[in-house]
Amino acid sequence: MTPRTIPNASDAPRWLQTLQYTLNPLEYMDQAAARCGDLFNAPVIGKHAQVLFVSHPKAIQTIFSRDTQEFIAPPNQLLQPIVGDYSVFGLAGQRHRRERKLLMPPFHRDHIGHYGELIVDLTNNVLEPLTPGDSFIARGLVQEISIEVILRVVFGLHAGQRFDQLKALLMEFSDRIQNPLFISALFIPALQKNWGKVTPWGYLKTLQQQISQLLHAEIQDRRQQRAHSQDILSLLMAAQDEDGQPMSAEELHDELLTLLLAGHEATTNAIAWALYWVHRTPRVLEKLKFELETEGNGLTPMALTQLPYLTAVCNEVLRISSIAFLSFPREVATPITLMDFNLQPGTRVYACIYLTHHRPDLYPEPDEFRPERFLERKYSMSEFLPFGGGMRRCIGDVLAQFEIKLILAQILSQYDLSLASPTPEHPKRRGVNVAPASGVKMILQGTIK
Repeated sequence: MTPRTIPNASDAPRWLQTLQYTLNPLEYMDQAAARCGDLFNAPVIGKHAQVLFVSHPKAIQTIFSRDTQEFIAPPNQLLQPIVGDYSVFGLAGQRHRRERKLLMPPFHRDHIGHYGELIVDLTNNVLEPLTPGDSFIARGLVQEISIEVILRVVFGLHAGQRFDQLKALLMEFSDRIQNPLFISALFIPALQKNWGKVTPWGYLKTLQQQISQLLHAEIQDRRQQRAHSQDILSLLMAAQDEDGQPMSAEELHDELLTLLLAGHEATTNAIAWALYWVHRTPRVLEKLKFELETEGNGLTPMALTQLPYLTAVCNEVLRISSIAFLSFPREVATPITLMDFNLQPGTRVYACIYLTHHRPDLYPEPDEFRPERFLERKYSMSEFLPFGGGMRRCIGDVLAQFEIKLILAQILSQYDLSLASPTPEHPKRRGVNVAPASGVKMILQGTIK
């Protein structure tokens, strides 16, 4: 069979495509898929001549299953200026395998269950000040819960000066990364100029330095205290590699920064989308509340998050409003044929999560919010991939899903909410994720006794 020519996402010049993708990634991908189909060249990330977006499940399965063979996972240079040189995002080869092996145990399901009651308590603490009739922005409220969870679960921090400082800085940092100039700087390194706090990139770097100082201070204090605890920082500090070496202060710092920024932002957006979709779809809200009321009472937090309809609802949220729209990049190491296209070494390849999750052949009527689809069939890891796949699948996926389900269940079990406006919510790029544009405006109607 004659090899096919890889189609281009657009005939526009590279700089214009990068701008289009930066400002409105979903529209860019939709138009490219309509023009090209399951695989196309989208030169919008980095300087590689070919940057392929792939949305066919069989091709994605090949990419993920051939990690370390025809494909390798290069460092993610896009996020390196934010999370540092020692983050698992920016490592490759043996260094990546060592770091990932050290990071994985604290995120095992056996450890995650210990955090359930704490997450429930933190959710209640944030929601308690609300009274019937109050209006609020769901994303802002959930952001506060998520930051509290990260600081307590990841750091084991309690109320105090460092806790308050980190919380304030993280919320400020999270808000700043939605600035279009910052987003552009991620994709156009020439814009990463630190000209002081008056410029978007300079101000962001100032915030980053202040966060880093607090992280290093906490790491140093923990090492001096030598206390044993179940928070993730303590578990990471106790971890040792095969040579008996622990993680360095620099490695701990960069991994904590990664967890703080990537983990917090993703779960915040997912829960905000969940509140939007279930309240926009009354039958789903009614069915979910019935399950929580009849089957959820008395369950442990871990057992609660295993409820089938709650799980289906959260999976459908992660499908229809994909928080990450691309997997971690792969690079072709040796020539390989993928979907009748000959790929040469140096080609960058991304599994396109967003386009895969909106394939009509996988998900009929993909723009309809219908959790039942996840009860009717089981999707493979190349068909439903909200956290990526292969050796670069998100390490924190279990904690993220646990947190999303538990916070959503707790809110719906305790409060009657409604959307403040019938106007549909639209997705908007927020850093490297996609968030609801208005944050989801809601009204508290009453509490559930």
